[in-house]
Amino acid sequence: MSSKIRVAIIGLGFGAEFIPIYQNHPHADIYAICQRTTDKLNQIGDHFGIPVRYSSFDDMLKDDNIDAVHINSPIPNHAEQSITALLAGKHVACTVPMATTVEDCRRIVEAGQLSGKNYMMMETCVYTREFLYVKALRDSGQLGRIQFLRGAHQQEMSGWPGYWEGLPPMHYATHAVSPLLALAGKEAEFVTCMGSGQIADKLAAKYGSPFAVESAIFRLRDSNLAMEVTRSLFETSREYVESFDVYADQMSFEWQQLEGEEPVIFTGENAKRVEIPDYAHLLPEGIRKYTLEGVYDSADNVHLSFKQGNGHGGSHPHLAHEFIMSIVEKRESFPNVYTSANWTCAGICAHESAMNNGEQVKLPVFR
Repeated sequence: MSSKIRVAIIGLGFGAEFIPIYQNHPHADIYAICQRTTDKLNQIGDHFGIPVRYSSFDDMLKDDNIDAVHINSPIPNHAEQSITALLAGKHVACTVPMATTVEDCRRIVEAGQLSGKNYMMMETCVYTREFLYVKALRDSGQLGRIQFLRGAHQQEMSGWPGYWEGLPPMHYATHAVSPLLALAGKEAEFVTCMGSGQIADKLAAKYGSPFAVESAIFRLRDSNLAMEVTRSLFETSREYVESFDVYADQMSFEWQQLEGEEPVIFTGENAKRVEIPDYAHLLPEGIRKYTLEGVYDSADNVHLSFKQGNGHGGSHPHLAHEFIMSIVEKRESFPNVYTSANWTCAGICAHESAMNNGEQVKLPVFR
């Protein structure tokens, strides 16, 4: 391995957001980019000054100069590309979700075990400034004993790429599930979930999932805690939200109802709105600015997921930093492959429960 971690990025839509972050990280280097469409490949390569370019993922993995691969391809490709990259001896960062089936999650875990390489699901919601704020309250003891957690991810995905159309809400639940489990320090053990409402027949036909909304209750493993998660993707009116609420005996945190508001801290029955600080100081100086701005070159060239998600709470440089430093320090990333599988399977098993009228489903144990 060279003195810097040589990273290759596949998928240059949302993936291009990370290129300057890696370029400005003291322990990383963007060595290569990969995109099937050569015009897009060359446009991004020329813009960011990256000479090594591949239009074939398999060809890219044969390059021994690559230490790590950051996968930003469409969801249906995540599992196979992650497995192939791990078995090719590359560390893997992959955008959410890890996979769309329990079996594929298991295969990724096994590939990680066989390869000895790091796998990190790049879950934005456990590196947002809101999450880091509440985590600090927990770690300092100010929250006290956590009693219950609630999460939601609601958005309108009409007009997104075709494979999104009709996607079961809980198949992509990691944004709502992950901050709850991370703050509790536990994994989901079993779930019961109800589907509600009805999306258009043309949407429902694609995945055989009729529900507009899915809402689940989880029991956490080795814990007396439960949590509630609600998810919607189509034909349900709501401003975009990726929220979490935490109720504890000394202090509680509730997400704001509207994007322009501030969240609320409760101490007993007393409530106050709080301004959430930025946490750029936790990062190397060269990438601190990316907690507050996208990396595209103009306001007219911002990826939809960044714009609609309000910048993902400043999480992108924190994610890249954690991935790189886990490799440099020869430790597991957070989340590691086991945690990533649990967070992903929470949603997959919740949808299974909803399709069976709320039947309880136990999550697999991967460790």
